[in-house]
This record gives sequence, C-alpha cells and structure tokens, in this order.
Amino acid sequence: MTTSSVPADAEAVLGPTALDVAGPTSRRKVVAWGMWDWGTQPFNTVITTFVFSVYLTSESFGSTNSTSTALAIATAIAGLFVALLAPVLGQNSDRSGRTVRNLRIQTWLLAAMSASLYVVKPEPAFLWVGLALLGIGSVVSEIAGVNYNATIDQVATGKTVGRVSGFGWGMGYLGGIVVLLALYFLLIQPDVGLFGVTDEGAMDIRVSMILCGVWTLLFTIPAFLVLKDRPRERTPGVGVVQSYRLVWRSITALWAVSRHTVYFLLASALFRDGLAGVFAFGAILAAGTFGLSAGDVIIFGAAANIIAGLATMGFGMLDDRIGPKRVILISLGSLVTLGILIFVLHDGGKTVFWVLGLLMTVFVGPAQAASRSFLARLIPEGKNGEIFGLYATTGRVVSFLSPALFGLFIGIGAAVTGAENTQYWGILGIVLILAAGFAVMLPVKEHTEHRVS
Repeated sequence: MTTSSVPADAEAVLGPTALDVAGPTSRRKVVAWGMWDWGTQPFNTVITTFVFSVYLTSESFGSTNSTSTALAIATAIAGLFVALLAPVLGQNSDRSGRTVRNLRIQTWLLAAMSASLYVVKPEPAFLWVGLALLGIGSVVSEIAGVNYNATIDQVATGKTVGRVSGFGWGMGYLGGIVVLLALYFLLIQPDVGLFGVTDEGAMDIRVSMILCGVWTLLFTIPAFLVLKDRPRERTPGVGVVQSYRLVWRSITALWAVSRHTVYFLLASALFRDGLAGVFAFGAILAAGTFGLSAGDVIIFGAAANIIAGLATMGFGMLDDRIGPKRVILISLGSLVTLGILIFVLHDGGKTVFWVLGLLMTVFVGPAQAASRSFLARLIPEGKNGEIFGLYATTGRVVSFLSPALFGLFIGIGAAVTGAENTQYWGILGIVLILAAGFAVMLPVKEHTEHRVS
C-alpha cells in the first residue's frame, strides 16, 4: 500500500510520531514524572491487591466463594465503563490540549475515592458499598492512567522510551512497598497503632484508606510541577456521538496504514487482562487458598514490590536493546509456566506460594511496561490521549474475561472435586488468558515494521 491509496483520514497517522518530535528532557523530569506512579500506587497495591480487596473478601462480608465472585462481578462492570469512556475522554484531552489539567483533576478525585473507603465497615451489608466505591475508583484510576501515559513524550525519546516506561512502572512498585510497610508497621500489625487505632471495627484497615488518599495527594505534586499542557490550537468541542464517530475514524485510519498496530492492541488487550488478573486475585489466593494471614499478605506484597520494581527497571533497559515484543513474550511465557505450577503444587502450602508467587512478580511489571513502550513508539503526533484511550478500551473490552474465568474455574473446581473451597482453580482462568495473549502476540510484527511506506 502507498500513501496515495490511504484514506484522507489516515494522513495524520502517516506523519511523525509523538516521540519523533519529542523535545529534550532531563533525569530530573523523568524522576518527577515517575513520582506519579509512586504517588498513585496505593490504589493498585494497597487497595486493589493486598489490603482492601482481601478485607472485602474476608469472612466479615460472607463466604470466600461468594465474596470472591462478587468482587469479580464488580471488577467486570467497572471495566465496561472504562471501555466506554477511555477513548472519548482521551480524545477530548487531545482536542482541548488539557491533558495535564485533566490528569490533575482525576488524580485528586482518585485520592478522594481512596479515602472514602473508610466508610466500609466489616459487615455483610457493606459488601456492595465497598464494591461500588472500589469500582468507581478503578474507573477513575484507569482514565487518569490514560492521560498519564499520554504525557510520556514529555520525558522520553524513541531511544529511551523503554527505560523511561520501565522506570515509571518500577517507581510504582517501589512506592507500593513503602506504603505497604508503613501501613503494616504503623497501623495494622501493632495492637495499638498510630493515632491509637486498633483492629476493632477494622479501624486499622479503614484508617489506612484515608492515609492512601493523603499519600496520593502529596507524592504526585512533583509530576505536576514538571508536566505542562503544551500550547496548541484549540479545536471546537464535539458531542458524545460525534466523539465516538471520530474514535471509529481513528481506528479505520490505523487499520489502513498500520494494521499491525491494531493487531497489537488486540493482543495486548488479552495479555494485559491476564496481568491485571494476577494482581487482582493474587492476594486473594494467598489468603483463601494458601492460608497467609493479613499480615503475611502485606509482607508478601512488600517483597513482591521490591522484586517487581527492580525487575521492571532492569527489563526496561533490555527493552531499548532487544525491543518490547521480545520482553513481552519472555514475560508471558514465564507467567504461564509459573501459574500452572502454582495450580499443580497448591497442596504445598505457603512455601509454594512464596517461591512461585515471587517469581511471577519478576515478569508482570516488565510485560506491562514493555506494552506501554511498544505503543508509545507508534503513536502519531497529537494523538497520545486518543490512542492510549483506545489502548485502555481494548483492554477493558475483554476485561470481563479474567474475573469471569477466575469465577468460572472456581465453580468448575467445585463441580469436579466437590470441595467447599476450590479458589485455587481460579488460577487456571488467569493462565488461560495469559496463554491466549502470548499466542496472539506471536504474529504481531516488531514495532519498527508497523507502518506502510
């Protein structure tokens, strides 16, 4: 195909990428940019993965199977809203030139949603209150992530985007360990913690949610000191229906001139959903299947984040050398193997989970960071928000898969074994998604071969 045969709407796709025209940056700006990942990590690490989700699926709210299934349903519904909103809101950020302003507002809202989880008391009646607040927070977090990803061209070039993306993810993981340990030793582990808080009425967990909100407000300040909305010609506002039409035109333009970019979006949708499943249900498996206490889960989370942070930064440098596709395939292949081993060896108890679970954390972050850097290398100038919005949408269109298959395989396990607790069967659902992502990613061309000449 030649440029002359490309539809008119696709001409912008054939122009320079955002990284091609990226200006000079500095180590200080990269570090400040990475502080957003550090500052917003409590929602992912403390709330979604290791503390609040474990609290919400505890016996205080119902049986293990019922609360786990309810969490899976709420996660799927939140994913649907992200799928519908992400590309349109990302496109509107591009059109208005207010990406950073929107990111700032969404970050503050995320902090407020985190703190609001304080109201969730350890009673069955509060299960769906907690799930609703968690779901809304997840939507806000994802949309904010779209705008954050869209700013990567302010701090990276085509030659450094792998290590910059890996650094950001790594900062998130390392921020996660600091906040986990702080909450554990100051509030959760002591009989009487900071501010005189005890575990009566789960006040140690609930007060931790307030501190998560404060953490987000404080530690994202450096990012907003260096990230700036770039002056650009304002375009007329459009309605919701027209926004979706414009998104569709962008997809058809990509299909016309960069078909393997569309293939990548589809492949990454699968494996990113599997990666999200590893984090969403990993701590739940640790407690419900392998018998780790709430304190054990937090210590595991701390160790996991150290390993994940360092591994992601290391793989980020490898990304710039061997390319993001190879990093993704290495990571996914390793995760599939380790997930199967966890299922097969689940009777081995805590030791099995500690060893294999920590090994899994080596590969989750690199796959996520390499996926972001892969797409960042392809985005046309001025399309960051919209394309990263599509990235979020394609991921969320199938985001029901991991929660659904996790719950489905729990049910299959109960039917096959007749046991009351078959939560460990859920890992097979996550492994299936990761394996599918690996298979679809294999034929996707390297990022250097995506565009027609």
